[in-house]
Amino acid sequence: MARFFRELGAYIFDADRVGHEVIEPGLAAYREVVKRFGKDILDSGGRIDRRKLGPKVFADLRQLRRLNAIVHPHIIARVDKLAAGEHERNPHAVVIVDAALIFEAGLGDTLRKVIVVWCRPEQQLERLMAKTGLPREEAERRIEAQMPIEEKRRQADFEIDCSGTLEQSRAQVKAIYPELMRLMG
Repeated sequence: MARFFRELGAYIFDADRVGHEVIEPGLAAYREVVKRFGKDILDSGGRIDRRKLGPKVFADLRQLRRLNAIVHPHIIARVDKLAAGEHERNPHAVVIVDAALIFEAGLGDTLRKVIVVWCRPEQQLERLMAKTGLPREEAERRIEAQMPIEEKRRQADFEIDCSGTLEQSRAQVKAIYPELMRLMG
């Protein structure tokens, strides 16, 4: 959905991409993650290999919470800085943080509005497996580690049901965008 908002003029910050950036070698989050989870999560170049880290943290929710407690504050700080820079350039900009874990990271109350994009559970699983190449069992664990979608929908200001066609999803984005622009007035 982010691309549809981008087409309408919104600035999109991808929290997953920022998450990759904040765990680059030499940065504080990198050092904290390696200290907590060990050097066996590194690839041959010394970078954190998410394919090695993932099974460790998604097999044990305590470990996932520990990872999130390390990484989320760094992601939030970076996104806040990027958004502030965008608003400095354009005070009326619609800035969207594209993140699957808005509520889990404690960001829900810090944002002006929250849009939850959802689809039927079987579609969510299929799409995650297609995007990441994860086997079904691993993809299921990752979905189970998130807040249930029904709870996210209850907390949302807006919802986009992306269970249908791309054009149906695009139409929902087009319906929401004027309200976002109005808020930025």
